[in-house]
Amino acid sequence: MSRTKPHEIVERALELSTADGCVVIADEESSANLRWAGNALTTNGVTRGRTLTVIATVDGKEGTASGVVSRSAVTAADLEPLVRAAEAAARGAGPAEDAQPLVTGTPASPDFTDAPAETSSAVFADFAPALGEAFARARAGGRELYGFANHELVTTYVGTSTGLRLRHDQPNGTLELNAKSPDRSRSAWAGRATRDFKDVDPTVLDAELAVRLGWAERKVELPAGRYETLLPPTAVADLLIYQMWSTAARDAVEGRTVFSKPGGGTRIGEELSRLPLTLRSDPHAAGLESAPFVIAHSSGDDASVFDNGLPVPATEWISGGELARLTTTRHSAALTGLPLSPSFGNLILDGGGDKSLEEMVAGTERGLLLTCLWYIREVDPATLLLTGLTRDGVYLVEDGQVTGEVNNFRFNESPVDLLSRATEAGRTEKTLPREWGDWFTRAAMPALRIPDFNMSSVSKGV
Repeated sequence: MSRTKPHEIVERALELSTADGCVVIADEESSANLRWAGNALTTNGVTRGRTLTVIATVDGKEGTASGVVSRSAVTAADLEPLVRAAEAAARGAGPAEDAQPLVTGTPASPDFTDAPAETSSAVFADFAPALGEAFARARAGGRELYGFANHELVTTYVGTSTGLRLRHDQPNGTLELNAKSPDRSRSAWAGRATRDFKDVDPTVLDAELAVRLGWAERKVELPAGRYETLLPPTAVADLLIYQMWSTAARDAVEGRTVFSKPGGGTRIGEELSRLPLTLRSDPHAAGLESAPFVIAHSSGDDASVFDNGLPVPATEWISGGELARLTTTRHSAALTGLPLSPSFGNLILDGGGDKSLEEMVAGTERGLLLTCLWYIREVDPATLLLTGLTRDGVYLVEDGQVTGEVNNFRFNESPVDLLSRATEAGRTEKTLPREWGDWFTRAAMPALRIPDFNMSSVSKGV
């Protein structure tokens, strides 16, 4: 089976199907990684894998039901039982609330029958020597570097009984670098997202971390409270990704989210920020390319298996500071009367600013500069109140200069409230969300200035 071409597996599964409708998704995955500790490589590896998802739909007197079964390492002998399992699941299920006719009419991908794209250790051909140079510089400067680089390439084939034959290649790379002082009393982190590791330089990140370790030589204890705070792009990304995960239109219409309007309806059209912020997704955004059609392995609040293959257009979620769209499937769009807005594969915030984070620091009289956030959890869905921790460096800024490192904090904030209180947005740049980097990496954000960020308590030992 591993030598069988993915498109042939899709075609064979469709041939085996006796259901009223069928969607087959084949995901061909390959990955390469490097790991290091104490200025030396520790491990590296390459993996390959295949996952096959069969979605069967069965029309009944009460409506259409669906059954979804996914399995990895499927052999030729496993293919028919997999299809039958999906059909049995559909026949044993009640009518699917999100049932819609399977998508038709999308032009076939011209490379549908081509072999899947694959990554290998060759993706690190230029990066690895530069990493070695970073190790040497760190040793000479009394720093220890830890971290990892990972690159994966997923080729997805989607075939349906209605004739869709679509393919998408999705490269995804992440670099995380942590620098520590030899006594482990100081730590600093930097991360980057990349498609091919040609646009990341570990020596540049090491130089950035060296500066931050220098800032941390002076320690300042601060109490909990509200502080003017500069959120770097990675922190902004983590907060807004969670916000976007909470934008299901049906939930808002039913009064269950921060985007619900008191008394009924949604907040679409309301001003969320006094800054001219535009939050958007675009599958063709340069360097952040994502699938231009829906790939849904299961149904949920913001996705439907019946929508597989539906084109995904560029969408503005917030436009000029106003809430413009909420995520919808065909079912929830019809249910709520809102425009069809499929879920997103990337996220971009434009604020009209052109200042770098360093320039924003220079314009700060007194405040905090964060490195990143982690352990973000939801406290109240009605307000989207989140809590979490700062990590790997919170720095005190006085008269435009970083003057020391302060203790870590627990925060309590809603990203929606933060947008309403933000007073400045910097230059938009590609960034790696640290908290959600295992699930979402294609983001571009500016730094934001928040005049009264709520550091609700001091966090020790983080």
